[in-house]
Amino acid sequence: MRDILSVLQQIEPELSKSERILASLLRTEADFIVNAGITDVAERAGVSPPTVTRFCRRLGCDSFTAFKVQVAQVTFAGTRYLAVDAASAAPSDVADSLLVQLQDAAVKTRQTLDMAAIDKAVDAISGAGLLAAFGAGGTSSMISDEMQNRFFRLGLRTVSITDHAMQLMQAATLSAGDVVLASSVSGRNLQMVRALEAAKTYGATVIALTRPDRPVSDLADITIGIDLPEGDNILRPSTSRFAFLYVTDLLATLVAMKRGNEARESLRRVKYQLSNSRDPDDKEALGD
Repeated sequence: MRDILSVLQQIEPELSKSERILASLLRTEADFIVNAGITDVAERAGVSPPTVTRFCRRLGCDSFTAFKVQVAQVTFAGTRYLAVDAASAAPSDVADSLLVQLQDAAVKTRQTLDMAAIDKAVDAISGAGLLAAFGAGGTSSMISDEMQNRFFRLGLRTVSITDHAMQLMQAATLSAGDVVLASSVSGRNLQMVRALEAAKTYGATVIALTRPDRPVSDLADITIGIDLPEGDNILRPSTSRFAFLYVTDLLATLVAMKRGNEARESLRRVKYQLSNSRDPDDKEALGD
């Protein structure tokens, strides 16, 4: 799909003074342009209608109408990606605001957690023959790897798969008693849904960490709902990953407690090997 803002960035050094005003209007008032006529846009920018027409053609649009269609596509992606954030850029202020966001994400997640779903998930994971963690994309891939990191040390056979084709192939090898632990921030990952359908076909239990009432959650046997609004500052990493990490740690802790001596012995073996090859004592982190 053609990106009119990318075109604008390329040709901007060649624009006239009047066209630069229109470029600024496009970035700051895209919603206005979508709903305005050519005369309205010209008046808002303080230029003539023919200047608006020339500007549209400079951007590769045959007409003002075609220009508006492409601007509408830009606004559909979100006007917050066009605006300059007015928050303080002082390192101490950014550090404090990020800390607040982290805490807020954890608190909101705890308040909305379905503990009955957590209990069911812990039971399924604790007795899994194979635990397959599925994720794709940014946060979801990271969480998939973190799940593998958390659960293998508890004595569970665990794999992390972040490739869609591999997820589908892994799903085809599963059977009753195996568990898929799927992470999807959007809940709309249709390629993952296909792999989850295959896993269920062969008897595996599907646990989903995702937004409720989305394709991924609709297919899951157990859904742990994580539904946090994204902030308006697109320069900051998404805080939803803190929520996913919180739930991952909760599941790992409860599973470790449920597995008891079996988990403790597996952790002891890991620490024994590390202590004899790396750590001077047992106070270092367990392989983190």
